[in-house]
Amino acid sequence: MRVEILAALVLGAFAWPAAAQECGGDFEAWKQGVAAEAKAAGVGAVGLDALEAATIDEKVLARDRAQGVFTQTFTQFSNRMISAYRLKQGAANLQKYADVFARADKEFGVQPAVITAFWGLETDFGAVQGDFHTLDALVTLSHDCRRPQLFRPQLVPLLTLIDRGVLPADVKGAWAGEIGQTQILPTDYLARGVDGDGDGTVDLRNSVPDVIMTTADKILSRGWKRDQPWVEEVRAPDDMPWDQTGRTNKLPISQWAQWGVTNPNGTPLVDNGLKAGLALPMGRKGPAFLTYDNFDVYLEWNQSFTYALTAAVLATRFAGAPQFDPRSPEQGLSGDQMKALQTKLEAKGYDVGTVDGILGTNTREAIRKEQMRLGLPVDGWPTPELLAKL
Repeated sequence: MRVEILAALVLGAFAWPAAAQECGGDFEAWKQGVAAEAKAAGVGAVGLDALEAATIDEKVLARDRAQGVFTQTFTQFSNRMISAYRLKQGAANLQKYADVFARADKEFGVQPAVITAFWGLETDFGAVQGDFHTLDALVTLSHDCRRPQLFRPQLVPLLTLIDRGVLPADVKGAWAGEIGQTQILPTDYLARGVDGDGDGTVDLRNSVPDVIMTTADKILSRGWKRDQPWVEEVRAPDDMPWDQTGRTNKLPISQWAQWGVTNPNGTPLVDNGLKAGLALPMGRKGPAFLTYDNFDVYLEWNQSFTYALTAAVLATRFAGAPQFDPRSPEQGLSGDQMKALQTKLEAKGYDVGTVDGILGTNTREAIRKEQMRLGLPVDGWPTPELLAKL
């Protein structure tokens, strides 16, 4: 399951020539340019023949332009994704593959619960890997001029994997080019693939040990800090310096404790010597989470804060944490109201990206600045009161 593919994930793995960003124009001529690039990178006849047969998939373009899932609030999305089925299956898989998880933890320092959460969210532990023709999907999204910089760097690595016989030419996966049980992009498949079962090949569609070890390597490559926490549910008091909250404003745990932040059951926080931000996905009256440096890795995996926090919270459930307390958030905005708010913020000079009704990072930051200007509690949560005051 994947909705937004991220630039950091793609651009961080390989550096391609400027020509790789070209898009549009005559499709066959464009493919010849890709073929020349692939041939220069060492791709042989098998990979080049696969490219020659590739075609535009209109269904992929439709999916790229219709990503409405993140108009849901954090509690709506997380309650749907952290299902009883996933919790049960995840626990069973943690036990079944305990030895592989132990190896991954020892070699890469990534906790089993973290890998399992991604595995469950992305494909229901391998059950739903996608039915889009991967090469056609990446060719389509690379030729399309909306976001070619994200997809074109994946083409040559995919052709390389096909040319080497690691993947078949007709390999299927997600609409945006991800492959296998944790939806790995070709750049990571090529650079991070680990043969976890020792059979001489990396099979991320069928081999669970390969999936677990490769996923751990990918997570580590994004900056994961061994044996450190990622997210932790807390209870915020009714009043505190709200302008100090936010994922990126990392402060010592002792400071949060001093301001009255506690464990969910009201007991004092234990100072672990680390710094964390205080994330309020639905404002000061909703659920609250300390977000450590390792949480930033979740946003490298997927730029959506809602998805990232859901994956992080699911991992805490696999690690033994109880269900989070949704508390009683203030009324939020409808999709149309969010678009109206974004339009007003844009008119004030804020970069909110696309006016799409989605509460993304830029919109949250703009809201915080306007809340501060208006003397409202600075928690990044859009309310009818804020919309009215703007």
